[in-house]
Amino acid sequence: MSKAAILGAGSWGTAFGKVLAEAGTDVTIWSRRAEVARSISEDHENPGYLPGVELPGALKATADHRVALDGVDFAVLAVPSQTLRENLGVWRDDIAPNVTLLSLAKGIESGTLLRMSQVIGQVTGAEQNRIAVLSGPNLAREIVQGQPAATVVACPDSARAMEIQKACATGYFRPYTNTDVIGCEIGGACKNVIALACGMAAGVGFGDNTVATIITRGLAEITRLGTAVGAKPATLAGLAGVGDLVATCTSPLSRNRSFGERLGLGGSLESAQEATHGQVAEGVKSCTSVRALAENYDVEMPLTDAVHRVCHEGMSVSDAIGLLLGRRVKPE
Repeated sequence: MSKAAILGAGSWGTAFGKVLAEAGTDVTIWSRRAEVARSISEDHENPGYLPGVELPGALKATADHRVALDGVDFAVLAVPSQTLRENLGVWRDDIAPNVTLLSLAKGIESGTLLRMSQVIGQVTGAEQNRIAVLSGPNLAREIVQGQPAATVVACPDSARAMEIQKACATGYFRPYTNTDVIGCEIGGACKNVIALACGMAAGVGFGDNTVATIITRGLAEITRLGTAVGAKPATLAGLAGVGDLVATCTSPLSRNRSFGERLGLGGSLESAQEATHGQVAEGVKSCTSVRALAENYDVEMPLTDAVHRVCHEGMSVSDAIGLLLGRRVKPE
């Protein structure tokens, strides 16, 4: 039996812990707050993130990361992308040398413009063949309900990817393996930004044609950036690309889409954050770092630029839409 630690007790970390436990993996979740760890272990619920969801009795939790990491085969990193570096600095000395590091975080680090696997390697000193990422159309609320979903486990070391695949395969959760870490990470980081744009469009009253246009042109942006930094186009046409993009852009369960919709309705960043119980959508921070990364590679990303201007430069959603519509026409 595989043994895993999940470092982070948010909605997706908890949901993935449930998947692992139901797949027969021995899993312990680390929570920063002791009361959350107690609730998961004793009450089998994470009321702050997944209220009303009964968690498996086999799923354990602790507020001590050393307990969670003791004797594990892989450590699942399930904290927000912009806090990953800081947390890894605390955890790294307690991660055994051959443990596989699996990232659930989706983003480009502000300032450094590094992908999450690069941050993990830089902070821990782990070789890239020890670092894996998981990405796909994985809305936590649907997964904890046992609704069918698929995902991609990407790692340069195929054997490690298959070990994780085996550890999280259930009747409702189907993992595929891939070696294209870059493609999975670029798809996962950029889709949050495009989902904000879709939410903004819905908030101002536009319909499905507009959303479909944003998704399609958003995928073109993502593919341009991905191929520029070394991703395989096929990855971005698969579950970690278009699959994750469609789910995040269209579902009311998507925090990024919901956040964007509140902005489209005329709300401020602050009011949108209050409406999401103090949680900022990942795309709000990622849009700036994704745009900067694109500029470094001379890649044009007009949707990402528009989202950045709305979130960080005070541009109204209506003006951003006008800016996009005013672009010169050209062949697709």
